Amino acid sequence: MNTTQLDRMHSAPGFIAALDQSGGSTPRALKAYGIEEDAYGDDKDKMFDLIHEMRTRIITSPSFTAAHILAAILFEQTMDREIEGLPTADFLWERKGIVPILKIDKGLEDEADHVRAMKPIPGLDETLARARDEKHIFGTKARSVILDADDAGVARIVDQQFEIGNRVRAAGLVPILEPEVDIHAAHKEQAEDQLHAGIRELIDGLPEDARIMLKLTPPTSDGLYSDFIADPKVVRVAALSGGYSRHDANEILSRNHGLIASFSRALSEGLSAGQSAEDFDATLASSIASIYQASIS
Repeated sequence: MNTTQLDRMHSAPGFIAALDQSGGSTPRALKAYGIEEDAYGDDKDKMFDLIHEMRTRIITSPSFTAAHILAAILFEQTMDREIEGLPTADFLWERKGIVPILKIDKGLEDEADHVRAMKPIPGLDETLARARDEKHIFGTKARSVILDADDAGVARIVDQQFEIGNRVRAAGLVPILEPEVDIHAAHKEQAEDQLHAGIRELIDGLPEDARIMLKLTPPTSDGLYSDFIADPKVVRVAALSGGYSRHDANEILSRNHGLIASFSRALSEGLSAGQSAEDFDATLASSIASIYQASIS
């Protein structure tokens, strides 16, 4: 484990940029960026080239700096590509001082018990070893979704998240556990209480030297995750935007002291492929400033 990066993740002000759209979510991200599907059609390589160009434009922007951004979460293809002649993770850390994190989940199973668990992750141990040794990745992120309150379903999600997290820790990386609660859940607050109880129990069962991170939906009840934020086993607790607008996500974030952002769509909101460099950088700088301010409140 890179202790310099660990110290930064634990103590420095800032937020996590989520640049990890996968094959399923890339068309939506490109459309929001002003690139329609007819620009690439069925050509998946062209699609991934375009999303890498978008991510490169964001990462190389003068406003995308360690002054506001702690870390960036990368899709595996992004990790395996280069920016300005350097592997993406090395560019982030060596040129920008931003900690690189890898998305490792492979999508979601169909709904059962009001949740969507992660699909199996084939070759996970090999991926973790390659990420650590060859690509200089600090940590990982894995997402599952809770669609509504359900004791059995939520327990299954929490157990799976910690099982994967334990494998990541065994590989010497720091996992971000992301059991998202759908913001449209009919009983969102109840689901969050169930999730909190499940996470609390499993954190208490971790060894004292364990280090994890959490990425959670902004809670209905302000301060719900304060005990996680204060726990020495938890490096950082981040909030996803989860479908909220950037304004609304920032507002909720600012009411939860110690909770930082890990936004994807809300970070890139307003960016367009057709913008001039000046307009692009100004729009991104404004977005970063607002998310940063909410994250340090």
